[in-house]
Amino acid sequence: MWRCLCLRDGWRRLLSRPSGSPMATARTGANIPSLSRAYAPPAGGFEINLDHRKLKTPQAKLFTVPSKALAIAVATEWDCQQDTIKFYTMHLTTLCNTSLDNPTQRNKDQLIQAAVKFLDTDTICYRVEEPETLVELQKNEWDPIIAWAEKRYGIEIASSTSIMGPSIPNRTREVLVSHLASYNMWALQGIEFVVAQLKSMVLTLGLIDLRLTVEQAVLLSRLEEEYQIQKWGNVEWAHDYELQELRARTAAGILFVHLCSESTTIRHKLLQD
Repeated sequence: MWRCLCLRDGWRRLLSRPSGSPMATARTGANIPSLSRAYAPPAGGFEINLDHRKLKTPQAKLFTVPSKALAIAVATEWDCQQDTIKFYTMHLTTLCNTSLDNPTQRNKDQLIQAAVKFLDTDTICYRVEEPETLVELQKNEWDPIIAWAEKRYGIEIASSTSIMGPSIPNRTREVLVSHLASYNMWALQGIEFVVAQLKSMVLTLGLIDLRLTVEQAVLLSRLEEEYQIQKWGNVEWAHDYELQELRARTAAGILFVHLCSESTTIRHKLLQD
């Protein structure tokens, strides 16, 4: 029997199969984890129903997500839509569709390599030679994050003023590839999405490990732009829109990563660190 969790206005519903129910194994032959493991990706999943109709992906697949928490987040995202559905504001739904349809047909190794490749052009590894005030700003704001990442993962991350970029040791790549391999395919989709937004693998790692907030990571990724704005001014509405959009996409991406990962393992890992 289906269990129904209703959202605010009662017309959009999140439906899930209760663990241990005879219907829980009807689709996949695997039981849905108990509520204590709600964040762990089960073999079955949770569906989103809109007006009693099953939500589908762009490729017409049944829209199912790996955790109850993510299902609630996606349902809330739909619940926030008004008269017109604005898909470009629904980042969690988009990430779920990408994970389900996999339109580029990439496997886990390809997702990992795509994320790690950003080390070659990582925003906080490219430094200017002038003006001196910006040089100092980059050093003061970016160096502590690089130092944290090097200590946290036991790696070396160089910075450079050359247009060719920094030289990243092979061991650094190997360590980060191994680390990312511990995440499932859904979480890796979110990680690559965040890396692409910030143009930085290092800042993304800081977000995942809760070393940085979304606001901090976004500002660090836009450090040179913010410096120029402070010095020369800006088109206020355009700057504010771009900043809020980047924050929204980054926040959605990092939330997606956490909701698709095994929360118990992550919490213990963070507490130990």
